[in-house]
Amino acid sequence: MSAHLRPTLATLPAYVPGRNVPGAIKLASNETPYPPLPSVLEQIAAAAGAVNRYPDNFATELTTALADKYGVDAEQVRVGCGSVSLCTQLVQAVTDADEEVMYAWRSFEAYPIISAVSGASSIQVPLRDHVHDLDAMAERITGKTRLVFVCNPNNPTGTAVGRDALVRFLRAVPSDVVVALDEAYREFVADPDVPDGLTLLDEFPNLIVLRTFSKAYGLAGLRVGYAIAADPALTAALRQTQVPFAVSTIAQAAALASLEPQAEKELLERVAGLVQERTRVREALLTFGYEVPPSQANFVWLPLGDATTEWAAGCEERQVIVRGFAGAGARVTIGAPDENDRLLAAAEVLAPPA
Repeated sequence: MSAHLRPTLATLPAYVPGRNVPGAIKLASNETPYPPLPSVLEQIAAAAGAVNRYPDNFATELTTALADKYGVDAEQVRVGCGSVSLCTQLVQAVTDADEEVMYAWRSFEAYPIISAVSGASSIQVPLRDHVHDLDAMAERITGKTRLVFVCNPNNPTGTAVGRDALVRFLRAVPSDVVVALDEAYREFVADPDVPDGLTLLDEFPNLIVLRTFSKAYGLAGLRVGYAIAADPALTAALRQTQVPFAVSTIAQAAALASLEPQAEKELLERVAGLVQERTRVREALLTFGYEVPPSQANFVWLPLGDATTEWAAGCEERQVIVRGFAGAGARVTIGAPDENDRLLAAAEVLAPPA
């Protein structure tokens, strides 16, 4: 007799992580190419000595530090096991099985997975010119819509929506529909027209902003993210749906150390260097004949369509691993300068005919 499994598992999309290939450069997972700062590593090592004890379930010290950093009440902040865990908790908190979660497509590939696991219906609204079509999304909201994800900058296209378009959308969304502004790549934004979601909280009580220490802060392997909401009821709901002891002692210590003023200064200098490299890589790819939408993240998007799989395989043959989305395009992480040089050398050989 075999175990009974939920029928939805048969159609559940699988999350596909970036591949690790020995000897190859990995530009597939939007990781920073740089290790944690020495000061952060010191705190990681110190925290390792206490792992015989459970972590603080509510990450009290880190929550307080984030509240102080952003000038909000601690009850408006919730720490989680990466921002993707907070996305999952949010879906569980606000949707029932016959209700809807809306997001652009293509966007973060975890959205359809966490929606399906929770039993909610996914409403996918196509991008327009690789950017969220917020007007179309507003038109698709129904009485069953409970949550809308807006990934800004968007993963995997790197594109971002500006303040006017986002505010117009938020004003069109009914007040009982939660809008999750997923800002995992916020630190890489260079365009002043792309708003900081936290500046919109006072006007929109149904808004919650999600961020992470995985990308700019270089803590992807430790899994720590956070949510800040205008309405403390939303963050209280995240506490209710959190798995106990979800954020390890080491992760909390590393995040706290990363928020120290000198550490943040050094980390943001690294970010500025990656933004410069992003510009260099995109300009070179355009010169080779590729279409590359403007990116505000730590990666670029090549909408290669049916040629995607072959192109990604060609990069792998040249020891460069990128993230290909079959039939759509390839997402290429911005790495260290020498890694980007390797990518550009491969891309030039594989460039589309003029």
